[in-house]
Amino acid sequence: MALTRAQFAQATAAEERQLRMAHLQRLSYRELTELFSGDPAQAAAWIRSAAEYGMAAAQLRLGRMLLEGTGVAKDTAAAFSWFERAAAQGDAEAMNMAGRCLENGWGTAADPAKAAAQFEASARRGHAWGKYNFANMLFDGRGAPRDRVRALKWYRRAARQGHGRAMNLLGRSLEEGWGCARDPAAAALWYQHSAATGYFRGQYNYAAVLAQHGHAAAAAAWYLRAAEGGDQSIRRAILKALGNVTDPVLCDARARVAALCLEVTANRQRPG
Repeated sequence: MALTRAQFAQATAAEERQLRMAHLQRLSYRELTELFSGDPAQAAAWIRSAAEYGMAAAQLRLGRMLLEGTGVAKDTAAAFSWFERAAAQGDAEAMNMAGRCLENGWGTAADPAKAAAQFEASARRGHAWGKYNFANMLFDGRGAPRDRVRALKWYRRAARQGHGRAMNLLGRSLEEGWGCARDPAAAALWYQHSAATGYFRGQYNYAAVLAQHGHAAAAAAWYLRAAEGGDQSIRRAILKALGNVTDPVLCDARARVAALCLEVTANRQRPG
């Protein structure tokens, strides 16, 4: 009995998948890593085959591609499904991404409690983003009882892994006394660490500390870095912080940030 055109195409696709899987099984870990991290459009078929075969790393990669529409058509529901599959295999990064989907309603109904559970599972497996996101849920009381003492512990654990955002929020907690006794000196140190990672809010907070202690030149430099790497909200915050300064260096920084604000606004309003 002759195959229809659709049946022939289906059989051909199945054979191609089997050939790809046979090839994938012969690759070393390094070769697989290079393949999965290569050009998304070229690697998409290989990544999907590996994901269907059950490779957690490929399932995570495919989920990210589907979530962002990189190399494949954007499909947030499918992305969440692949994150769940990889998470079920114990992949900490996939747990964090499943949590992000549940937190924001990407490809699934928003569910803060389930998001917090995924973040906690990721955090307990050592993933820095999982620790940071779980700390945020505890800090705000979203999906878990509000507990700033526990939040501070998870921020600290993520910060010790070099997570710039966690460093900044650890600094804020120490500065304000959220979940701990106030410790301005320790706060300044964590702001400095956060700034060094390139995180613009850490740069802003470190600049504020430097300005408060009379280090105008260093403060101006960090304010400018924050303005260049951040968004309009941080630029407006910098302009407000520098609103009444008289030091020439800080006045110059204020003028440069104001000019950057105008430039960004003009570029956004320009057609095309």
